[in-house]
Amino acid sequence: MNVVLTLVVVVAVFSAVTLWRAARNEAAAEAAYPPAGLFIEVNGTRVHYIDEGEGPVVVLIHGSSGNLNDWTFHLVGQLSAHYRVIAFDRPGLGYTDRIGRGAPLADQARLLADAATLLGAETPIIVGHSYGATVALAWALERPENISGLVVLAGVSNPWETGLSTYYQLMSNRVLGPITANVVTAWVPEQMVDTSTNTVFAPQSAPEGYSAHFGPGLTLRRFSLLENARQRAALLAQVEEMAPRYPDITVPTEILHGDADTIVGLPIHSIPLSQQIPDAILTVMPGVGHMPQHADPQAIVDAITRLTLRAGLR
Repeated sequence: MNVVLTLVVVVAVFSAVTLWRAARNEAAAEAAYPPAGLFIEVNGTRVHYIDEGEGPVVVLIHGSSGNLNDWTFHLVGQLSAHYRVIAFDRPGLGYTDRIGRGAPLADQARLLADAATLLGAETPIIVGHSYGATVALAWALERPENISGLVVLAGVSNPWETGLSTYYQLMSNRVLGPITANVVTAWVPEQMVDTSTNTVFAPQSAPEGYSAHFGPGLTLRRFSLLENARQRAALLAQVEEMAPRYPDITVPTEILHGDADTIVGLPIHSIPLSQQIPDAILTVMPGVGHMPQHADPQAIVDAITRLTLRAGLR
């Protein structure tokens, strides 16, 4: 009996400390990395965005576990000299509100398209990275009247055979997910996130100062961990539904993908996609991993310039 009582007390104390640490870490992350931009309300959902520069409009959509700070490290500054650049936090990530549990790709695309329209950007060029590229593809399918061109960076686009990782299985589970999120937020050090970040960048490394700019603590907030995992768990089924519709995309499309990307494989995703979208242009980036916008930002700028000409925006 004493052993059971002791165990109950230990679990209760650990749970209380975990909840306290999780809340403390979240507050510290938001204090260190407050919203970088402005907010717009779209059908009751608060969307966080930045809006810089003048010219043809380019909308940037970040990937999994991300936020718009990924774009402001390099690309926004380079593009805003010649374009009006809008970058959004996706639903449930960064500082944009959630829309349901595990927001479907089509819902995310419609939300961001409506936000862009409210900002006066009715037919922008859409640039998406990784999961964000899948949202960009959904935008082209769901709102073809609200897009003038599409840039896919290391995008998830076609079905794959590998299963969902144990981490995402746990985090997306209705019961185990919140428990796991509390433990991760409370106890996982940001240094571990830095290590994971370099894994995503491989074979390149994250640029100097990237983690300090990006704000890994924002990714470690409980609601972001859970929403990111739920979106990731539902991704394959949605991609399977979307892929047969890609021939319906008629806007000029540029696809860029590194041949050293081990996160989203070039042969599985971008090579087939370049054959599915009419007149899509594929640029294979030798030796580049999953973060082409950082490995060679000028290549992204050049692709957007080509697309601007192809779409008749210059």
